[in-house]
Amino acid sequence: MTQGNLIDFDTKTQSFHLHNDDISYVLGIEAGGVLAHLYYGQRIKQYHGHLKSPRLDRGFSGNLPKSSDRTYSLDAILREYSYEGDGDFRTPALVVRQADGSRSAFFKYQDYTISDGKPTLAGLPATYVVDEHEAQTLTVNLVDEVSQLTLAMRYTIYRQRPVITRSVQIINNGEQAVHLEKIASMMIDLPAGEKDVISLPGGHANERNINREPITFGTKTFQSRRGTTSHHMNNFIAIADTQTNEFKGEVVGLSFVYSGNHKEEVSKDPYGTYRIAVGINDDQFDWEVAAKDSFQAPEVIMTYSNTGLNGMSQALHNLLQQRMVRSKYKNSVRPIVVNNWEATFMDFDEARLQPIVDEAKDMGIEMFVLDDGWFGHRDDDNTSLGDWQVLAKKFPQGLQHFANYIHERDLQFGIWFEPEMISIDSDLYKNHPEYMLKVPNRTPSPSRNQFVLDIGRPEVRENIHSQMKAIFDNTDIDYVKWDMNRNLTDIYATDLPASRQGEVMHRYVLGLYQLLEELTTEYPDILWEGCSGGGGRIDAGFMYYMPQSWTSDNTDAVARMKIQYGTSLAYPISSFTSHVSEAPNQQTGRYTSLQTRGAVAMSSVFGYELDLTQMTDDEKQAVKEQVAQYKQMRQLVQYGQYSRLIDPNEGNRCAWMFVSDDKNEALVFSFNILSQAQPENKMLKLVDLDADKVYEDVATGDEFGGDELMHAGIYEPAVFSDFNAMIYHYKAK
Repeated sequence: MTQGNLIDFDTKTQSFHLHNDDISYVLGIEAGGVLAHLYYGQRIKQYHGHLKSPRLDRGFSGNLPKSSDRTYSLDAILREYSYEGDGDFRTPALVVRQADGSRSAFFKYQDYTISDGKPTLAGLPATYVVDEHEAQTLTVNLVDEVSQLTLAMRYTIYRQRPVITRSVQIINNGEQAVHLEKIASMMIDLPAGEKDVISLPGGHANERNINREPITFGTKTFQSRRGTTSHHMNNFIAIADTQTNEFKGEVVGLSFVYSGNHKEEVSKDPYGTYRIAVGINDDQFDWEVAAKDSFQAPEVIMTYSNTGLNGMSQALHNLLQQRMVRSKYKNSVRPIVVNNWEATFMDFDEARLQPIVDEAKDMGIEMFVLDDGWFGHRDDDNTSLGDWQVLAKKFPQGLQHFANYIHERDLQFGIWFEPEMISIDSDLYKNHPEYMLKVPNRTPSPSRNQFVLDIGRPEVRENIHSQMKAIFDNTDIDYVKWDMNRNLTDIYATDLPASRQGEVMHRYVLGLYQLLEELTTEYPDILWEGCSGGGGRIDAGFMYYMPQSWTSDNTDAVARMKIQYGTSLAYPISSFTSHVSEAPNQQTGRYTSLQTRGAVAMSSVFGYELDLTQMTDDEKQAVKEQVAQYKQMRQLVQYGQYSRLIDPNEGNRCAWMFVSDDKNEALVFSFNILSQAQPENKMLKLVDLDADKVYEDVATGDEFGGDELMHAGIYEPAVFSDFNAMIYHYKAK
């Protein structure tokens, strides 16, 4: 690996050039010590200083203090970061309420440092390096001379990835406290041109739909106000040229490494300039920064591609998989599980579960996961959250006895928790009602008849940690599903004064991260899986602690095509799980074949969510064959290069594929949703193969050139049934 500089400062042009073989990112010091954005895109060898914003007298755009130059307005240039009160009337990235009550600031360039590697962010998840030479970091310090606040802007560029990461820190070197009312982790202004924004909205059981729309004049906001990333809006957006598609064109992906309230703002001003800002949602946010204290904002990952949306996703997938996940399982094939939830719900005891374990063993399944209902006195969802002790009537000989039963059959044992929640009907609430988020003198709002613990408080975290530790230390557990089945309301912390209640939501997230850090460090042999009513908290920040998450509570195969397609835009295949459930499906009432349910679920981390004991002999044999098939393909599915081929949102078909690093093996999953009389002769063209290699279809023995499969394609068979799936497996000869 070449160890040359990745970051250069040109004293003549007063510009910083971050570069590797794929990308360049250029920012410069403008008049007044303002940090200006100059370029982000495909690699350029050297920046010669020609991209400063054109000077033009813009009416009703103010000028620098003490300046008579009417052609230079902060309101009309491309900037790297903006702040309230500096004469830029566009959406600010930073709002500081000063000690005198004003919201004005003016941050001027002071100095910079360039260092090898990538520093950690205290208390926050972030991408990392394993060798200090694989990245370099630029820190640019800007200072508000009146308040003596320093704005430290951090940029890291990886040597072999088309990625820039950004974050900011506010350091209060003054003598008085200030309040942050808004702090975006990054902002960038882009020059005029026709662009689209792609977002991932949805709802419970309908997560991460791909929404693409032109960026028009005004400001478009994508956000969560729910305390978490949320089903309703993921904290990932992409800015794409209008001509960009899956396979060609320029696009920038922006992934916010945070698991709480977020806001992505996309604006177009009267001059055609675009402003994009990403950070903690300023709704219900007000953070006091005391004198000599600081505040660190979370990280944003910026991924550039000039090979379309697939190129962006592939770069982001690899980064998250290799430089976000820290688990010992990050490059290990994940076990095939069966979860008892849709089989039994909470109506079970050990005797009822044992036959499911026996069937799982016979079918080759590798893990049994015990879902909700094993603790406290919980037979329904109205009770016992917060009481993490084993329910003796369901496990009369203790939970370890059941774990032994599973392990003796060479299966692993997983278990469900919902540690952030509390039920009114619980011993925890009886003993510590103050642990619950609740506004004084107001009746709290239930959701799913449960309430939220104030995880921002150390004593609350310690209570939950000690209860979970008692389970882990006395039961052989291989896997934990960490769930969260409601959003945050009743935002108030009894340990904070009235003037600091705006800190509650972010303190909740920081407390959650601390609890996760402690537990995942203390129990590194457990495979941790995230969940929030399905996919309500799938984000890059959670991957730092948990290498995989439950994609959606909607297990219908047809609905899952769109959900998994959208999820793959921003998250690697190894990070989300998919299960075969019963038909008709419990969420949609739709009947799909076991073969199609299997094909959709086998397109990510695979498992089952049904009662194996109620299947026919033919169905059991089919499951055995699916399990055996997935074991042969899962290395490629979970860690191969993934490409989206046909978008299920745009027609009657869906397709995606996986290719090995050496391009010697490929798997293609193709789905025809509704049957048609006299159908078209459908073509399927592959990508990412070696054009010079000959590939054999494993099932038929037919041979194809890589160039044939990519450019000429193949005809797919006409099948006269709804919801049909095909799996093609190719190996190079």
